[in-house]
Amino acid sequence: MSDPLVTLTRLLQPVFADLSGAPADPTVRPSDRADAQINGALPLAKRLDANPRELAQRIIDSGVLDDVAAELEVAGPGFVNVTFSDEFLAAQLGEVASDERVGVATAEPSKTIVVDYSHPNVAKEMHVGHLRSTVIGDSLVRTLAFLGHDVIRENHIGDWGRPFGMLIEHLLDLGEDVAAVGLSQGDLDGFYKQANAKFNDDEAFQARARERVVLLQAEDPDTMVLWRRLVEMSAAYFNQVYTKLGVLLTDDDLAGESKYQSLMEGVYSRLEERDLVREDDGAMVVDVDGFTNRDGDPLPMIVKSRTGAFMYATSDLACVVDRVERLHADLMLYVVGSPQAQHLQMVFAVCEKAGWLAPPVEAVHAGFGSVLGEDRKMLRSRAGAAVKLVDLLDEAVERADAAIAEKNPDMSDDERALVARMVGIGAIKYADLSTDRVKDYVLDFDRMLAFEGNTGPYCQYAHARINRVFAKAGIDRASARSTPIQIVEEQEKALAMQILAFPTAIDSVLDQWQPHKLCTYVYDLASAFSSFYEHCPILPSDEPVRSSRLALADLTARVLERALGLLGIDAPEQM
Repeated sequence: MSDPLVTLTRLLQPVFADLSGAPADPTVRPSDRADAQINGALPLAKRLDANPRELAQRIIDSGVLDDVAAELEVAGPGFVNVTFSDEFLAAQLGEVASDERVGVATAEPSKTIVVDYSHPNVAKEMHVGHLRSTVIGDSLVRTLAFLGHDVIRENHIGDWGRPFGMLIEHLLDLGEDVAAVGLSQGDLDGFYKQANAKFNDDEAFQARARERVVLLQAEDPDTMVLWRRLVEMSAAYFNQVYTKLGVLLTDDDLAGESKYQSLMEGVYSRLEERDLVREDDGAMVVDVDGFTNRDGDPLPMIVKSRTGAFMYATSDLACVVDRVERLHADLMLYVVGSPQAQHLQMVFAVCEKAGWLAPPVEAVHAGFGSVLGEDRKMLRSRAGAAVKLVDLLDEAVERADAAIAEKNPDMSDDERALVARMVGIGAIKYADLSTDRVKDYVLDFDRMLAFEGNTGPYCQYAHARINRVFAKAGIDRASARSTPIQIVEEQEKALAMQILAFPTAIDSVLDQWQPHKLCTYVYDLASAFSSFYEHCPILPSDEPVRSSRLALADLTARVLERALGLLGIDAPEQM
């Protein structure tokens, strides 16, 4: 149960090994002139000093493709064009239709994978800058978990440091009840700005804030109670945003900077024991080969300041040690903005130098670009501030509601509200995830909410259209799953090929941590169904064609729903 191209590769590998006397890549690719093309005969012929066309014919004569191909042809300088038989594709579809996982096998062996993503700061509003980390991380988490890996979600929030002195004192000045009301309504930015303004203008407040920092660092019990209250109020609001956005993060996934404070002394001592720490202008640093500053001078990692305070980098080192030694991670995936690339590379390099990060354990930075406004600058509100994430989501849902009301005026208010949330949030996620994560993209509501083109609503509409077909027929979709699928028309074959390519699409996502490749697959599948729907009548057809096409449509919907789900996007039954 796999992509027919993968099946070809698997069947051909022994043939190529026999011909070459060693493993050789058949190099199977899609083709415009056939369903697939085998390109590996040319490099193999060159290695063997043989005629490539004769070698290609020997591959055909081996007979390994007789059960999958309706036609095999030597083309050009030694390619083999493959046309799959309709019977082979139909049999493959039957296997996928009977499989709850629609043809996707679980990973062997499974791994323990820690995914670090989202990263809001306590007492600060989540803004549009948090969108990419959150939705990219969420999609990768869903995909890895679907494949059977033990996925540990870690939301590395900013919940420690000097600002918390002024934040705690401001909390006391307001009173916990008053602060709780404001923060629950999402005014985290206002709370932070008030505290900061007071710190800048009031010397007495400055003194209190500095004293509170000392108490916090000493884990004074009364101060820790206030600090926890501040974290709880902020987390409650974060959860509202996560629920609206439809991601998997919960309080159980919080892994704040505070979590690693008690570990930093031990990490520092272990660096000293390995003689990796030296003094540099009063600070304690670790040399990291290959890193330089803007002047080209060697750039060490500072692990303790001149005043003896541990650094943010020390916390990140402790984080790696904790994930490797306590969580037993095989892979640590950091979904963090691209500007942090050098910092993370240095953290990983120091961990390797200290012996904390060694094969087969890996640490990977999945960096990403920025969300831009129409002026191609960082997206800002009209007042010039960062756009609040919750405001962005609400606007998307409102626009989706208006679009659905125009497209389907007979839908009830309650139904439209539910579908608008699915479509609006789905449009935001799809626009983000369909962009190669390393690139910036311009946020354009009109484009992302369009029902045509490579958009979330277009892909969701394909699923809704299939449900509408079954509703019109008065048939439960599940009842179609035991019906054999026949491949007759060109559009049926094209749709079958797309359905069977789902496992390969998932593999391509995890190869370089690129969710946009799954978006491309979903769009291609939705487009293939649209072409099938237009050219291959379903309900008007006579039996057994009618039942076969209903079964093919149901299978398409199942794969669409699963693929959209891995992106964190709902598949509405009506739109």
